[in-house]
Amino acid sequence: MQLTRSIALFVISIALFSPSPGRSSAPRRIEITASRFSYSPSEITLKKGEPVILVLKSTDVTHGLSIKDLGVKSEIKKGQTVEIPVTPTTIGTFQGKCSHFCGKGHGSMTLVVNVVE
Repeated sequence: MQLTRSIALFVISIALFSPSPGRSSAPRRIEITASRFSYSPSEITLKKGEPVILVLKSTDVTHGLSIKDLGVKSEIKKGQTVEIPVTPTTIGTFQGKCSHFCGKGHGSMTLVVNVVE
């Protein structure tokens, strides 16, 4: 009887304190590396309403990332990491651009963000 009660309490504690399937206790983290004159990856997909953290780093010079429609604007200094929380509210394809002049190819430095249902 005692063993059965212990097993039942164990199962209940797992159910109460474990994250539900499909629900994570922390936002998904997406690492993006900026270097002359691209982002890697150059395209990401987010889900509408799902909080994520964009983890940005630069390998060479100071870069920036601006995604106006998602409210993202940040500077990324060489050797540092910047974390930007984002929760998209609109479905669509959005283009991020380097917002800190980084050289001759600066104008072609883009990041495509797809937000899906």
